[in-house]
Amino acid sequence: MTEPLYQKIFNDLKADILAGKIQADEQLATEKELSERYQVSRITSKRALNELEQANFIYRVRGKGSFVKGVTTNSANFPLIARTKKILFILPFLNDLSVGNFTEGLLPTLQKEQIEVAMATREIFEQKEVAEIIQEYDGMIYYAEDTDQHLEILVELDFEHFPVVVLDKKFFEVDFPTVLSDNVNGGSLATQALIEEGHQKIAYLFGSTRHPQSVKSRYIGYLRALKEAKIAFHTLSNDEQATNDHLITYLEKHKITGIICENDLVAIEAMRILKQNNYQIPQDVSIIGFDNIQAAALIDPPLTTVAQNFKELGAIAGDTLLTWLKTKQMPQDIKVPVHLIKRQSTKERI
Repeated sequence: MTEPLYQKIFNDLKADILAGKIQADEQLATEKELSERYQVSRITSKRALNELEQANFIYRVRGKGSFVKGVTTNSANFPLIARTKKILFILPFLNDLSVGNFTEGLLPTLQKEQIEVAMATREIFEQKEVAEIIQEYDGMIYYAEDTDQHLEILVELDFEHFPVVVLDKKFFEVDFPTVLSDNVNGGSLATQALIEEGHQKIAYLFGSTRHPQSVKSRYIGYLRALKEAKIAFHTLSNDEQATNDHLITYLEKHKITGIICENDLVAIEAMRILKQNNYQIPQDVSIIGFDNIQAAALIDPPLTTVAQNFKELGAIAGDTLLTWLKTKQMPQDIKVPVHLIKRQSTKERI
């Protein structure tokens, strides 16, 4: 990938200053003039000038413009004033039980490089102009709760070559690297575990009729595992069992003995409904969740689940963004393995 457009302007002006082509106290081209010369947006030219100022090459005079600081023509080792880099980390909610603790891996990774991390919810993100984000931050890590959200902002950031690393889901509309769990394999692992315990009637339970990309991937893994074992699939959603009756009716009609749930919260709710209807878990029905949230180990019986390594996901997202900032080259997508944690909500079918 070519260098960001603001970086090209920065490098060109820096080279001219160091070569003496632009003299001390000489005025630089304006943001508008630079945007026209390089065929870029005003946001891009403004960031280039901000970077030059922060690197101590120029100074700004309100109402007049940007001027070159005193630099000798042979000052290849011109001292730079290092600015603390700042990263924006966007989460749906700062304390969401359904979202793992990425910060455990992310914060130490960035802080050891003396990079400040500002965490914000999507509501705060929506209040910011793209120009503000580009001016205030060096990059962003974005947890993708829904790939239909914030497309306008993300497309504009992509256009400006602003470094963004996406967590959990892949955006195909914008050219950003993604760090996500291997959800397809997770669905397969859960299904294979039940098959190995002798289950032949295994259902997949969605939390709603709207299926996020990560959930679809888990479902594909479920379908693949059943196809390889030559077992029929069964699918239902939480919306359909809003009265609690549909789930029970479906299980009885299809003689379901095992359930793969799209996540732990859906699994915990299914367990509650089953218990209310005098089902014993796992004697009557085995249940597997996904995510290994804290409540999964505390419920009775403790929930078998597929665990994502949120600490590793956060650390890799941080490293990926650091690589981008250092090399000016956009990294590739990274898929992180998952693993099955077997607890007492599943048992061998006799």
